This record gives sequence, structure tokens and C-alpha cells, in this order.
Amino acid sequence: MGSGAEAVRTRWIPGAVSATFKKMPLTADEVIALLKECGLQAVEWSENVHVQPDDPEGAALLRRKTEQAGLKVAAYGSYFRLGENEDPGEAFARSLRSAKAMGAPLIRVWAGTHASAEVDEAAFRRLAEEAAMIGGAAAREGIKVAFEWHKNTLTDTNESAHRLLAEANHPNLYCLWQPTVALTPRERARGIALMGERLLNFHVYSWPDGKRGPLNAAEWQYYFDAAADIGGTRCALLEFVRDDTVEQFRSDAQTLLKLLESGECNG
Repeated sequence: MGSGAEAVRTRWIPGAVSATFKKMPLTADEVIALLKECGLQAVEWSENVHVQPDDPEGAALLRRKTEQAGLKVAAYGSYFRLGENEDPGEAFARSLRSAKAMGAPLIRVWAGTHASAEVDEAAFRRLAEEAAMIGGAAAREGIKVAFEWHKNTLTDTNESAHRLLAEANHPNLYCLWQPTVALTPRERARGIALMGERLLNFHVYSWPDGKRGPLNAAEWQYYFDAAADIGGTRCALLEFVRDDTVEQFRSDAQTLLKLLESGECNG
């Protein structure tokens, strides 16, 4: 990370999370075509929607289609959860095999199955140990592990997310980020600052009063500003459009592109 006048601002690549299109529904080919039409550049392919765990052939095919369209694979969006599997190493390996075949730079996972307030010290320690284990497994394949920033998991508060990374104490563990409804904009921005370089991609949406709305440019300018000095290149991925319509997705995509193209968000 730079400093002072020479600081290198964070650069954002616009894209989408493919689970956004689950209810429309759109096939992987239709998702690729829509992202190209909207001028987006990256996609997080969602497990059990457009790619399956333990299917390297299917994942490799989707990678070729994505890259041939001139798009970047931003991430593999798995539904692996800490503490959910009798054999977490094998369960994670199933998702990891597809992520590797897809050429994903990171694999999204979930930080448990309960709110942080409900997890006692011993359980938290076990989950942190499991997190370190999967971080090591992914590192051996050259893939980063990023926790979904989500309610009812250990990333439901800024402090718990930071504690999980600290207790797991593995250099290959990161977090994604999205605007948790339970937090104020100021608290959300504090979480961005707390993560720093451990924050990877943004999941981009606006939920005023806990309900899906059009993407709010002023709100997201605030979040991009909070992440401006992290540095590096990250993806800003649209998700959760109002009414699950292609029309709203197109509108949100244009809002996002205008934000990023203004020069205020991108270094």
C-alpha cells in the first residue's frame, strides 16, 4: 500500500455474482451474454447454480466460455461452511477441485452456521482451526480463501470477522465484503478499514430498509472511498437486484459503471 501523494488507489473491475440470475433464471451462456452487453468484465460463478462441486470438466468448460467472451473469472462461489461437515477436508476438496479447474483466483466459503453471539469459545476455536486447514489446502493450489460477509456466521460483525482471521492465523484467509443490513453505513465503512488488505472483492447491492432497491450511487461512493487506500485490483460484483429482473440488472450495471468510470473510485 502506498502513502501520501504517491499512494496507489484501489482499482475495481466491474462484474456480477452469477447467483443473481438464479431466479430469472439465466443459463451460464445467457449470463455471459448479458454481462458482455452491459459492459461488465468479471463474474463470480456460483456453486449449485452454474457450476457444480467435484466437476472439473464442467468447470473447465465454463472457464473457457468465460475467457473466450473476454471476461475474467473473479471467484468460485462455494457453499462450503465451516463446522458443517463430518469430513471438512474432503467436503472442501470437492469445491476446490472445481475452483482449480475454473482458474478461480479465490474460493468463497461461509464462516460457520450460527451467529457469532451464539458460538462459545471452544466452538470458535474449532472453527478457526478448520479455517486454517482449508486455507492451507487452497494455498497449495494457488487459490485464496475468502469468507462471505454475512449474518448468522462468524463474519456477522466487524469484530468477529477480524477475530476469526486472527485466531485462524493463516496468511491465505481473506474476506469478501457486502453492506450488512444490521450495520449503519459508518459501521460498514469501519469494517472495510478493519479488513484492509485482507478484504478482496465487494458484493454490490443496495437494500434500503432491508429490502432490495436500485443501486444507490451515493451509498456506494462512500464504500468505495472507504476502500480507496487498500490498493491493488479487486472486483466489484453486482448481486441481489430488485425484483430479480434483467431490466433492473441492466440499470444497476450502468450505475456501477458510471461510478467506476468517474475516476473517483478507481485508482
